[in-house]
Amino acid sequence: MDGTRIEVEVDMVGGMPGIDIVGLPDSAVKESKERVRTALRNSGAVIPSKRITVNLAPADIRKEGPAYDLPIALGILVSMGMLPAPALEGVFIAGELSLDGKLRPIHGVLPMVHSAVAGGSSICIVPPENAREASLVEGARVIAPENLGQLIQHFKGKLLQEYQPEPLEYATADGSGLLDFSDVRGQEGVKRALKISAAGGHNILLIGPPGSGKTMMARRMPGILGGLAFEQSLDVTKIYSVAGLIQNKGRLIDQRPFRSPHHTISYSALVGGGKIPRPGEVSLAHNGVLFLDELPEFARNVLEALRQPMEDGNVTISRVNSTITYPCSFVLVASMNPCPCGYFGDGDKCSCTERNVSKYLDKISGPLLDRIDIHVEASRVNYEDFNEGKQESSAEIRAHVEKAQEIQRKRYKNEKIYNNAQLSGGLIDKYCSLDEESKALLKRVYDAMDLSARGYHKILKLARTIADLDGNQNINASHIAEAVQCRALDRKYWR
Repeated sequence: MDGTRIEVEVDMVGGMPGIDIVGLPDSAVKESKERVRTALRNSGAVIPSKRITVNLAPADIRKEGPAYDLPIALGILVSMGMLPAPALEGVFIAGELSLDGKLRPIHGVLPMVHSAVAGGSSICIVPPENAREASLVEGARVIAPENLGQLIQHFKGKLLQEYQPEPLEYATADGSGLLDFSDVRGQEGVKRALKISAAGGHNILLIGPPGSGKTMMARRMPGILGGLAFEQSLDVTKIYSVAGLIQNKGRLIDQRPFRSPHHTISYSALVGGGKIPRPGEVSLAHNGVLFLDELPEFARNVLEALRQPMEDGNVTISRVNSTITYPCSFVLVASMNPCPCGYFGDGDKCSCTERNVSKYLDKISGPLLDRIDIHVEASRVNYEDFNEGKQESSAEIRAHVEKAQEIQRKRYKNEKIYNNAQLSGGLIDKYCSLDEESKALLKRVYDAMDLSARGYHKILKLARTIADLDGNQNINASHIAEAVQCRALDRKYWR
């Protein structure tokens, strides 16, 4: 996510011919000497029979991937006297070389260029396939040669033209082409809860029998989420660039991510990991939605791994080789049945024993449940619901959500947060003040429900969102009452 400046130093002296690469290179970097040697030869520059040492500084940071091919090749050419050294000073260079000297695309160009420009390197040389992605960074002067030969001629004076991108393709997603809430019959309470969740960025848990529409409604969540701010869009695009998942390298990602991993997902696939840590599903859902269907079916250690990312908005992955922190500020939308057979509380259909029900629900720990802002029940749909008239569409819900989100953006423009769910500490006291009636109601609820401190703050943040949806600057007792209803369902199942 944040680039580190690596300087490629090359020394050429007499001695046993060969190329040595030092500075904690991985296998892909060590193998670059063969790609570089062959690419230079096929580009008309034969390496002399001398001993060449390539140092990747600073030496205490592990280097990985083929992005160092191009700067190593240019460093060797400077050592050979074929290129002027001053011409390469302060220039950001990255790219993989094929054996015939052509430049191949690499992953993670956007955060690399973003950090390079912030560090003062305005000229950026990247492969042609990465040029549009690099040009998304304001202030970057991108040069995208097709092959090493063109770049050699560029530094000899036959300058290549800078890449001229079309105007930045960034627009607020309008939700078109997504599943629509007008298809959903009944479940008005769940729709209201999802609207609150989308407006304030609150985590939500849907509980109900099979066929009640939990998954159907959750998959329509992207259609009611507001658009991303530019900074949010840039962060999401950076993550997908690092993961190599950008499908259209010519634009920023402007749709909020929606990730729905299967319940067999592993711990490292969810939070990130690997020998060189890569973003997991929680980071790929940054500024978007992480949907976990059939929540109790996930492994216990996988679910418990969500606790810290949900609280902090970032996840730190430590390995022997490195420690990396990725952002993961997401909205958790989870769904589950109330028991193994799915029909607990739905008439006389349930065939589970009380012990089986308790054992099933206990797969969701108290600390994890306490971090979920909204608990809502999706009951069985009645026959009359299918004969109702026109239902509220995603576009109509989205309009209400975006109004509330705009109120929050203006309110928190100096706080470095975007929504009510991100409020913490003193910000809750500052922006969630209550009148005497609301304080009295909340005190009675706090004592009656035996709330935790986190639960108390969750209710305040939910009430703030409900007030924003109503267009009210102040929180009143009705907002507190609805917020309490959003937190009360766990008392029905988790006794």
